[in-house]
Amino acid sequence: MKVYHFIGIKGTGMSALAQILFDTGLNVQGSDIEKHIFTQEALEKKNIPILPFSKENITDDLVIIAGNAFKDDHEEIKEAKRLGLPFYRYHDFLGEWLTKYTSIAVTGAHGKTSTTGLLAHVLNETYPISYLIGDGTGCGNADSQYFVFEACEYRRHFLAYHPDYAIMTNIDFDHPDYFADIQDVYSSFQEMADNVKKGIVACGDDEYLQSIQAKVPVVYYGLNENNDFQAKNIRVEDEKTTFDVHVRNDYYDTFQINGFGTHNILNALAVIAICQYEDMNPEDIKKMVTFQGVKRRFSEKNYQDQILIDDYAHHPKEIEATIEAASKKYPNKEIVAIFQPHTYSRTKTFLKEFGQSLSQADAVYLCDIFGSAREKESSLTIDDLQALIAGSEILKLEEVKVLQNHKDSVLVFMGAGDIQKYQEAYEEIQN
Repeated sequence: MKVYHFIGIKGTGMSALAQILFDTGLNVQGSDIEKHIFTQEALEKKNIPILPFSKENITDDLVIIAGNAFKDDHEEIKEAKRLGLPFYRYHDFLGEWLTKYTSIAVTGAHGKTSTTGLLAHVLNETYPISYLIGDGTGCGNADSQYFVFEACEYRRHFLAYHPDYAIMTNIDFDHPDYFADIQDVYSSFQEMADNVKKGIVACGDDEYLQSIQAKVPVVYYGLNENNDFQAKNIRVEDEKTTFDVHVRNDYYDTFQINGFGTHNILNALAVIAICQYEDMNPEDIKKMVTFQGVKRRFSEKNYQDQILIDDYAHHPKEIEATIEAASKKYPNKEIVAIFQPHTYSRTKTFLKEFGQSLSQADAVYLCDIFGSAREKESSLTIDDLQALIAGSEILKLEEVKVLQNHKDSVLVFMGAGDIQKYQEAYEEIQN
């Protein structure tokens, strides 16, 4: 019997895909570094074997799925190719897998994971579905009516997909190690739009998405008047965000979400639009109010007299949205940002913008830049960012006790590297 072997199984997309294959009755195993990564917990619960990297793992009965982070000179990839085994890169395998279902891709520079999670939650309350979320969460169902998945634009990997529908949350310049500029990013989304088979749901408040050309219908959502789906009368009630939805200027219904801030309202509008387009009952769509979020996206916990928030924000726009959400949920508390920049190329490209977005917090602590293995050495340091933020401080791991000075505050730990270790070290001191 075939065994699907994942090279780099702890990657967020890889872990989710491995769970989907396992749930549908296939034999799955994988390999990765031995360091603990949060994505392995779901794999271990399903008893999916995780092996240390070794060419000895590669045997004749395997189908190989390799993570995009691993080059062709990796020992397991070299052995797989020497043996002539069936070999796929992650995005190529996913592109074939999704053809079994009515597929909905969720893409955009920001908000992909949260929107995918919310859509999967709403549909899963009513239909048998499968879903792949970029926080390492995956669920497979052989009787799935829908397959909801996160589609990443990095290195144009999402062009391997030809989904029935696509949600496009926004277009913004990111991944400066690959994309040349915003026009390069835009062209990749235009290519993705050409791949969609039935319809696109796009944020009409985004100037770049407004000019996307498609062979299929495009439905726009947002806060502006010219959108097909518009949120109006936004208010905070009972620690939830409530808003009315108008479809082409006619009142449709009133919805509630647990999230705060404009970005969460837009994510919800995208989900409402695609569900309404598929003739889903509004009462079923309203089940979005029970969604508790995805991993590392505004993940909260109460600790002593403080509230700790763990968030994946690593782009200036995401930082701005996260601080806005914290301020709206906790308007009477001090918002303290603890930020670890991710990659030297992104930090250098957006240095000024990082300074502006972080300055919206009441206090700012900066951790050393988390570099990528793909990058060359850089003369840029965290001091260059600190110089742009008045009153900010450099935070070393052994100095996290200083955060105790912020009594009755909200501490927001942000970054795509290993910022969690700062929060973990802080909680250990508190005990």
